[in-house]
Amino acid sequence: MSAKIIQAISILNEGGLVAFPTETVYGLGADASNQKALEKIFIAKERPFNHPLIVHIAKVEEMANWARDIPQVAYQLANLFWPGPLTLILKKQPHVLDIITADQETIGLRIPSHPLARALISEFGRGIAAPSANKFTHVSPTTAQAVYEELGDKVDMILDGGECEVGLESTIIDLSGDTPAILRPGMINRDALTAALGRQVSYQQQSIIPTPGMHHLHYAPLTQTHILSNSEIKDFIKNIDANVAIIACESDEKEGAAKLICLTKNPAHYAHYLYQTLRSLDNSGVNHILIEKVPETTEWEAIRDRINKAAAKRT
Repeated sequence: MSAKIIQAISILNEGGLVAFPTETVYGLGADASNQKALEKIFIAKERPFNHPLIVHIAKVEEMANWARDIPQVAYQLANLFWPGPLTLILKKQPHVLDIITADQETIGLRIPSHPLARALISEFGRGIAAPSANKFTHVSPTTAQAVYEELGDKVDMILDGGECEVGLESTIIDLSGDTPAILRPGMINRDALTAALGRQVSYQQQSIIPTPGMHHLHYAPLTQTHILSNSEIKDFIKNIDANVAIIACESDEKEGAAKLICLTKNPAHYAHYLYQTLRSLDNSGVNHILIEKVPETTEWEAIRDRINKAAAKRT
């Protein structure tokens, strides 16, 4: 066990906060069985208490420690996609603290695939509750430096595991009812889940279940952000006297843009760099961020969800 992991475990045991990398984004972790430690997450993030937390575990068998009446499809998906960017919503065990579930009867569980996260959770020996390690509604961090910029000394330790591979939060699928339903899209998409289960999986955009990442302003830069077609972007630049940055799928020259960033038409590449790009542009002094519309296909569903929220209006 590395010295950093030993130190992180000590902090968690003492009720502190440890930011750690997953394959999706960096998480802000606390002992999932410690009420006061969990409260610190909400305080550090300035996050409302009616937003539930996801508990990260080390093994598929540990689901039963947190969830009851676990359906066979949960084991089916866990064995296929764990460790990985998939969160399962299940009926909670009675002992699970209400602060984790936002007073609901369900709990979100997942096993991350990042080796540093897996080592930390496994050696800690208990579940770690961890939302993204950023202030509430801000763009999620995909590097240790981004965590520091967001939270500073509000976190007791930041485990640096490099850039997050996926770059977007996990897919959340609700298995607590009769019909599986995606509550938050991720890079494990509808087609993959439908194929795995052998039946259609729906995307429930307006869920009655409070779910991580469902607030309309999640993943939003402070800079005014707009989603436009290629032609609309060109018109915007012509008609607005402002410092404008553009995120596009291909390098089509758009005269008048201060910055043009091409993230390619590969959804995995786009997802990996999206939050880093938004964060960089948010700190660059531009007045507007223009995001070119992405394809309307299933593999882009998670990206569409994130950029739609990024372009939500702050009041």
